[in-house]
Amino acid sequence: MSNKPKPTDIKLHQKSRSLEITFDTGETFQLPCEYLRVYSPSAEVQGHGPGQGKLQVDKEDVNITNISQVGTYAIQLYFDDDHDTGIYSWDTLYELGRNQEKNWQDYLDRLKAAGAPHSQLGNK
Repeated sequence: MSNKPKPTDIKLHQKSRSLEITFDTGETFQLPCEYLRVYSPSAEVQGHGPGQGKLQVDKEDVNITNISQVGTYAIQLYFDDDHDTGIYSWDTLYELGRNQEKNWQDYLDRLKAAGAPHSQLGNK
């Protein structure tokens, strides 16, 4: 029996481009589609080993077009930029929710260092 957090509700808000996930811990996270896309657990984004991740740019307007359940442990998100290889386990989604502020700042810092435009950097 696992005591790891599991979702009790998952809602896609396409208009605001976010995924709302409520866990059995009582926590609810609003995860922007851009955030989920740039932190996709796929090898295409993360690489095949430590330090091999690829910075994702120009994802500000990305949206999720479909969600499918993978067994009893994950969901697969289909993005409108044709990215669909990330399998988001419940643990991954929970950690993305818990660490959203830190992860997002890290992403913006990496974009800035790369000279990539982003509206939150004031250089879109």
